[in-house]
Amino acid sequence: MKLGVAIPQFDIGGDPHVMREFAQAAEALGYSHLGIYDHVVGVNLASRPDWKSPYHSGRVFHDVFVLFGFLAAHTQRIELSTQILILPQRQTVLVAKQAASLDYLSGGRLRLGIGLGWNAAEYTALGENFNNRGVRSEEQVEVMKALWTHPNVAFKGKWHEVPDVGLNPLPVQRPIPVWFGGHVDQTLERIARMGDGWITLQHQPDAKGRAACDALRARVRAAGRKESAVGIDAWVSIGGRSPAQWREEMQGWRDMGASHVTLNTAFGAFHHRPIDGKTSAAHLDAIRKFHDAVGDLL
Repeated sequence: MKLGVAIPQFDIGGDPHVMREFAQAAEALGYSHLGIYDHVVGVNLASRPDWKSPYHSGRVFHDVFVLFGFLAAHTQRIELSTQILILPQRQTVLVAKQAASLDYLSGGRLRLGIGLGWNAAEYTALGENFNNRGVRSEEQVEVMKALWTHPNVAFKGKWHEVPDVGLNPLPVQRPIPVWFGGHVDQTLERIARMGDGWITLQHQPDAKGRAACDALRARVRAAGRKESAVGIDAWVSIGGRSPAQWREEMQGWRDMGASHVTLNTAFGAFHHRPIDGKTSAAHLDAIRKFHDAVGDLL
């Protein structure tokens, strides 16, 4: 089981020196991957007094490809994992190009986690259709994988026409692994058919979480694929909990066959609780303590 850590952007800010320090510290500690969330724009709270989400224009969100390109130059081995990139609000071929460039320049370190998002305002700002984002994402993945594995691609689908063109350079990984975030049945079905893994933030290693993982594996088998072809990356958090509880959760995910776990020190939804501190030093101290407490379980 591999252990990674999410970059707490909206706590520690967007300063490049802080980003670099966090990434290099995570790599030095032995974390296997860095995770980053994705939002292109945030709403203005002044015009939306009833807004419930913590994500808005006052929160820092670097562009995921630019940030990972920067961090790739300052790290050596740590995997770069989007968790998640909101794919259907973007042009498909452009995402394929950006991902291929990042994978090539980082030496094959990209794991592309994708999702559908929930913010219709963001889709409007980017000129994409919010209402068909799920089914459209399937064709997007098909197009991207073709572009990553062939020098030229001729494709005509419901939403895309690729007129015999190609990317250059192609990525190191052919294709780049595509993991899906989300928890509805349609998402799990897509993962079983065409995904390399599932990123889950709503589940814990309990009876409900085990049932969800077993259901995904059953879908994978029904799709004619080996269970080992589809990984599971579970988010964990440490706020308000003891090292013994951290170990218990990690052991639970290992027993359930998770391939990856991602520590999140700033996320506060569902069962997750953020750490008390908001500074870079507080988050670095937290990830050091967590790795010291659970590293032998990996």
